[in-house]
Amino acid sequence: MHENPGRQQSAATAQRLNDAMKRLRARLRAESGQHATGLTATQLGVLASVVREGPVTAARLAALEHVSAQSIAQSLAVLKAAGLIHGEPDPRDGRKKLMSADPTATELVDKLLAGRATFLARAIDQVVAADERKDMEKAIDLLERLAAADLSDGAI
Repeated sequence: MHENPGRQQSAATAQRLNDAMKRLRARLRAESGQHATGLTATQLGVLASVVREGPVTAARLAALEHVSAQSIAQSLAVLKAAGLIHGEPDPRDGRKKLMSADPTATELVDKLLAGRATFLARAIDQVVAADERKDMEKAIDLLERLAAADLSDGAI
C-alpha cells in the first residue's frame, strides 16, 4: 500500500518546520544570554509564566506549559532555590500554594525577552526583504494557528 503523496509532503514539511524551529530556538537562547542564567529552557518558560500569570498555582502552570505536575514541581524547586520565586498559601484554598516572582525574576525575564526581540528585529531587517514582509506576517499567522490547533478529536 502506498502512502498518500500529500501526506508524505506534509510529513516532510513538518520535519523541515521542526528543524527550523529548533535552530531558531537555539539561536534565540544564545542571542538572549539565556545560557548564562544556568537555567534550562523549561525552567525559564515556567519562570516567564509565573512572572506573566502570578500569583499562580502549580496546576495552572502545568496546564500553561503543557507539562506534568512532576515536571512543574522540579522546575519550581530549582526556581525557589535560586530565589527567583516564592510560594504562599492560597487564601481561597490553604492546601494550595500560589507562586509569585521575585522582582529579580521579572528583570531577568524582561532582559531575556528584550534580547530575543532585539535579535529577531535585527535579523528580520537584515534577512527579510521589504516585499517579503507580508509573507512573514502570513507565516506568523500560520504558526499561531498551528500552536493553537486542537487535535483532540483524534483526526490526524
